[in-house]
Amino acid sequence: MLKKLPKIFRIKKSQKNMKLYYLSIPIIIGIIVGGFIVGYETNSNNSEILTSEKLIKNGSPIMGNIDAPITILEWGDYQCTYCYKFHQNTLNIINEEFIKTGKVKIIFKDFPLNGYESKLAAEASYCAQDQQKYWEYHNELYKNWAGERTGWITREALTKFAQIVELNTEEFNKCLDDQKYQNKVNSMYEFGKEIGIDATPSFLVFNDQKIIKIRGNQPLEVFLKTFDEL
Repeated sequence: MLKKLPKIFRIKKSQKNMKLYYLSIPIIIGIIVGGFIVGYETNSNNSEILTSEKLIKNGSPIMGNIDAPITILEWGDYQCTYCYKFHQNTLNIINEEFIKTGKVKIIFKDFPLNGYESKLAAEASYCAQDQQKYWEYHNELYKNWAGERTGWITREALTKFAQIVELNTEEFNKCLDDQKYQNKVNSMYEFGKEIGIDATPSFLVFNDQKIIKIRGNQPLEVFLKTFDEL
C-alpha cells in the first residue's frame, strides 16, 4: 500500500535552525528568480489529499518503471509554450538518463488553461489511451505544437494525429464525439486548483517522504538537484 506523504514545511526566514530540512537555498542558487518554487505548503484541509496514491490517480499511464523511487507529476496544457519547450528539451534528457534507467517515473495530468481546444486535445489523448497509445499521441501533439490559441488544435487535426500514430480513427472519433473523457479532464483541472497548481508547466516531484514543487520550464539542473534531494 502506498504510504501517505508527510507535510512539507513552509519556508520562513525566521527559522534559522532548520536549514537541513529546507530545500530552497541549495536549489535556488543559479536559478532565474521567481521561476522555481520549492517545498509544498499544506494545511488541514488538503493534507489528506497529498498522498502518492491520490496524486497519481486519474492521470496518464505511467512512463517508466512503476517501482521507480521518484515520481514526477507534470501538470501541462498542450497549447502551453513552456510545456512544449520542456517536452522538446529537458524531458528528453530526463527520459534517457533517469526514466529509462528505472530511477524516475513520470505521469502527466492535464491543466488546460488555454480554453476549449486544450481540453479537446486532452480528451483526445485519453481516447488514444483506449487503444494503448497514450504516450504516442501525447508526443504527437507536442510534435505538432504551433503556438497558444492559434487554431492549430481542430477536430480534423486531432484525427490526423490519430492516423499518424496508427489508431483506429473510427473508434477514436466516436470517443471524442461521445465526450467520453470530458469529466476526467475537468476533474483533473479542479483537483490541480485544489492543491495549488496555478500555472503550466508545474511539477510535483516526490518520493514517500517529500514533495518538491517546481513551477515553470526550469533548467535541467533544477531537476537534477531535486532528484538529489529526494
